[in-house]
Amino acid sequence: MANSPTSFRVLASAISLALCIFFTTHHHHHHNTIGSDGVSHGFESVRRSILALKTDPLKPRLDHIKKQAEDHRMLALMYASYARKLKLESSKVVRVFAELSRDFSDLMNKPQYTALFSSDGAIDESVLRQLEKEVKERIKTARQVIGEAKESFDNQLKIQKLKDTIFSVNEQLTKAKKQGAFSSLIAAKSIPKSLHCISMRLMEERIAHPEKYSDEGKPTAPELEDPKLYHYAIFSDNVVAASVVVNSATKNAKEPWKHVFHVVTDKMNLGAMQVMFKLKNYNGAHIEVKAVEDYKFLNSSYVPVLRQLESANLQKFYFENKLENATKDTTNMKFRNPKYLSILNHLRFYLPEMYPKLHRILFLDDDIVVQKDLTGLWKIDMDGKVNGAVETCFGSFHRYAQYMNFSHPLIKAKFNPKACAWAYGMNFFDLDAWRREKCTEEYHYWQNLNENRTLWKLGTLPPGLITFYSTTKPLEKSWHVLGLGYNPSISMEEIKNAAVVHFNGNMKPWLDIAMNQFKPLWSKFVDYELEFVQACNFGL
Repeated sequence: MANSPTSFRVLASAISLALCIFFTTHHHHHHNTIGSDGVSHGFESVRRSILALKTDPLKPRLDHIKKQAEDHRMLALMYASYARKLKLESSKVVRVFAELSRDFSDLMNKPQYTALFSSDGAIDESVLRQLEKEVKERIKTARQVIGEAKESFDNQLKIQKLKDTIFSVNEQLTKAKKQGAFSSLIAAKSIPKSLHCISMRLMEERIAHPEKYSDEGKPTAPELEDPKLYHYAIFSDNVVAASVVVNSATKNAKEPWKHVFHVVTDKMNLGAMQVMFKLKNYNGAHIEVKAVEDYKFLNSSYVPVLRQLESANLQKFYFENKLENATKDTTNMKFRNPKYLSILNHLRFYLPEMYPKLHRILFLDDDIVVQKDLTGLWKIDMDGKVNGAVETCFGSFHRYAQYMNFSHPLIKAKFNPKACAWAYGMNFFDLDAWRREKCTEEYHYWQNLNENRTLWKLGTLPPGLITFYSTTKPLEKSWHVLGLGYNPSISMEEIKNAAVVHFNGNMKPWLDIAMNQFKPLWSKFVDYELEFVQACNFGL
């Protein structure tokens, strides 16, 4: 046991020597030789490579050349892409820049250069110089091509910018037109405060003195049904406008006592109308004021448009007044005016039934002014026609094609799209011919077919054009001059020679948006001397 520690030390020394020999032999197998200084040649090689990677002065130069080549390759690609956008294919610019880009790619993919980029060893300066030379040649070519193409690019860029500007301005103009049309529509629908005031004060007078203005219980005056007199039909809910029509007609009539005016309004405005037309004698003319409700036959079971006006979809169409909705169809935006919901606007199709004892009648809109004696209309030979009206077509404008849907087979089969349209506002009707031709039945037939608005949009002119398609006699244009509510270029000479001037359009003469050059033609027939008009500051 005394020899045990010595034996253990001998065994440990033997194991240590064996391990040393093993590792020495193993290391010798993995490396070439050991230098005289005792350092492995393999480790020396790795050390030098790492040092070269960190300190080789050619490496930054190689990186710079590579970056220049890549930058110009991308530049050529971008020019090619932009040339396509500017549609320069025909000038070969796209092909030239695409080839330049490929040249740079091909150059950098050459084996000797890819080896240069991927090598971790020392950089071969001669190969680097060759790469630099080729890169510079291609950069020079690229810059030369860019310089030559610059003028073309600049011109195309200016053209493109101009196109973009024009497009943007057109978009703004379209939006402004829609907003303007919508604002004009709102202005046209509105009732001026002073006009509303007059109606209210007249109604107040009617309530305060019912005995002075009521016709209830009184027999019908014989003049109202005398076919030998000159009869007019005026359908309106605007008390001042209706009074202007009657005023202007009676003041220009040679024998006003032979003229009979049938004024029809709604129940709400009946009292105001009754007072207005009893405040003066209108040069002896005879005036009848009635409410549409007085004509009992005008109900939804007989009148198609009344039944259709009860439709929720149609009411939604009329009253869809949000800007984004109301401007969806700017062409027909004017038909969204709620006046088309009023049966007053459709009474014109029932004249023979409303006035069964009359043979002829002159229909007048409430936005017209009479400037001459109109009795000459009763002397016109109607040639068996029903409707005497002034035609409005010129060139390709105001033809039937603009008012109805000629893609519908019924419309296409029945009517000529080039037929000349005529105007409502002043229409002379032969009621006997109307009854003979059964025009009201014709109107009902087409109105029933158009319940879904597939034959025409809204309004009364399209069904009028249809109903009186072959029964309209053209009148001389000076009888009825239109456009004073939208066309500022009408000559004063034409207006002076007109028997009737018509403020059709949104710029009605009683609105603030009326055209100043035409407004006096209307305002001179307003009864400003009436206390009700003065109290409401109308026209100020």
